Amino acid sequence: MTTDILLAAMSLVFAPKVLAIILAASVFGLFVGAIPGLTATMAAALMVPLTFFMDPVPAVSAIVAATAMAIFAGDIPGAMLRIPGTPASAAYVEDSYAMTQRGQLRTVLGLNLICSALGGVFGSIILMVAAPALARIAMRFSSDEYFWLALLGLSCAVFIAASNPVKGVLSLLVGLSIAMIGFDPSAGYPRFSFGITELTGGVDFVPAMIGMFAIPEVIRNLVNIHQVQPVQKRVSHVFSGLGERLKQRWWNILRSSALGTLIGALPGAGADIAAWVCYAVSKKFSREPEKYGTGHDEGIIDATASNNAAVSGSWVPALVFGIPGGAVTAIAVGIMYMKGLNPGPRIFAESPEIIYAVLIAFLIANLIMVPLGYVAIRMAGLIIGVPRAVLMPIIMIFCMVGAFAITNSSFAIVIVLIMGLLAYGMEENGIPLAPAILGLVLGPLVERNFVMSMTKSGGDLLSLFDRPIAAVLGITTLTIWLLPIVMASLRRYRGQQA
Repeated sequence: MTTDILLAAMSLVFAPKVLAIILAASVFGLFVGAIPGLTATMAAALMVPLTFFMDPVPAVSAIVAATAMAIFAGDIPGAMLRIPGTPASAAYVEDSYAMTQRGQLRTVLGLNLICSALGGVFGSIILMVAAPALARIAMRFSSDEYFWLALLGLSCAVFIAASNPVKGVLSLLVGLSIAMIGFDPSAGYPRFSFGITELTGGVDFVPAMIGMFAIPEVIRNLVNIHQVQPVQKRVSHVFSGLGERLKQRWWNILRSSALGTLIGALPGAGADIAAWVCYAVSKKFSREPEKYGTGHDEGIIDATASNNAAVSGSWVPALVFGIPGGAVTAIAVGIMYMKGLNPGPRIFAESPEIIYAVLIAFLIANLIMVPLGYVAIRMAGLIIGVPRAVLMPIIMIFCMVGAFAITNSSFAIVIVLIMGLLAYGMEENGIPLAPAILGLVLGPLVERNFVMSMTKSGGDLLSLFDRPIAAVLGITTLTIWLLPIVMASLRRYRGQQA
């Protein structure tokens, strides 16, 4: 990137009109992300009609800003109400809400805000410096690599529920069972749909997630509606004491930002999977893994930094090769085509200033996240002071509207209620929800890529180890599975010898 290209890109972004569009899109993204059920993807989709009247740079910059803000804003209802605003916030919602119950709401929201901004800035810089190299790595992934990567992600369920692995595996199986509903990827025949037309397409993840987190919380609040609850009408001083925490966790931020960027660069992975993987990695290498899920800031810092970094990383294959990394980048690629731009290797030679203008817009969006996010937190703090008898019905309405809006089907409301009752029963019996959510996210990815690999190889399982990257991922996954068994056998053997 030459100085002339950089100056040309900056002149495109720092035009008053473009900056005003970025600011307006950021505010819109904060609003959408803070409402349970209205995801970052929906924020991007709702921006599309407005981009018809914009030039390429402000159009794509609006999508960028709205998405980045929505990912952060999903943390706000997660911390306050235990209802993640977006799927990317689900990985650490238990820790966030536990800290809130201990009177640390301002701390957890401050961590969410600063780590989101730091992760996003890191991802933006990496995107600007190393986009072509990262895209080349992502392009080497076939169905073999994606199968092992997804299977490795499922192994995270063991780390997430390390206090009770049996219940963790049971929860994972529940999630995988629900993920199997719908068309068989190999036979193209509906399974477990019980003749219900709406189930032939499977159980949509967003209504399922809304139900599993929102409904149990609503039920618990209604059961204890007459109990006196602490009222905190304002959330202030969110940055107080964060300096020392962040100084202690600098390695967590750096590691998860880098890992989140890499995961985001893999088509189809995205911020949701990045948050789960980095949360599990954080717990695996933590000195205090037993505190995860009980209100520990380490997992929050890791997962929050990773999901915003993944948002930037997901644009690598989209910009460099024209291959969308997820739903949001698919929308952006469509807008670029509509504006006469063809994302891919040639655009770096033909219109490099356009690409780098978009990358600079990424950086600006993550920098203004801090002041705008602070204002959003102060305003959202008023929610805490609303009586539960009033707040819970409102939350229910938002959840139902969000589920309906994302699927355009009233059956989504049925899914919300059924999944909510299932989740309530699981939690009442000490079965964690996180592994089930992980199974819902990664189950289809595992099955789809396994079927593709077996179709290509004629059913040869060893073909999953033929490619170098696949072999490394496969050996790593199998080692994670076998190591606890080997260690337990060694301890038993040593005990017998003693």
